[in-house]
Amino acid sequence: MIAVDTGFLFALVDRRDRWHARALAQQPTAAEGWVTTWPVLTEACHLFQRHLGSEYAAALMEDVADGGLRVWALPLERQAAIPGLMRQYAALPMDLADASLVLLAEHLGHGRILSTDCRDFGAYRWKQREPFHNLLS
Repeated sequence: MIAVDTGFLFALVDRRDRWHARALAQQPTAAEGWVTTWPVLTEACHLFQRHLGSEYAAALMEDVADGGLRVWALPLERQAAIPGLMRQYAALPMDLADASLVLLAEHLGHGRILSTDCRDFGAYRWKQREPFHNLLS
């Protein structure tokens, strides 16, 4: 499974996005399985509706419903780690979607991610020391 971030999902469908070609080139990795979090989907649906239209947000959620994009539900006991992560990376700053992806990496046991946010995912560490490996950069 490869974690996916909002920017990747947006770049995948928006031909005008500067990351579009790189995002399309990663489509074969979907065979390994893509996984994200509810905060990422919330952010993505907002961007899709605002910049592309409601149909794009609905299509994204159809992909989730069909199992093409899996969603990791953040366990209640892991939610307590979010404020600490947000404080640790406040200078960037870290938002809820990014914090959820750090916790997803810890759950998966690896930091393979598809994200257009190279700066932040270059700085974030899962399990406090492990770097992310951004397949888009």
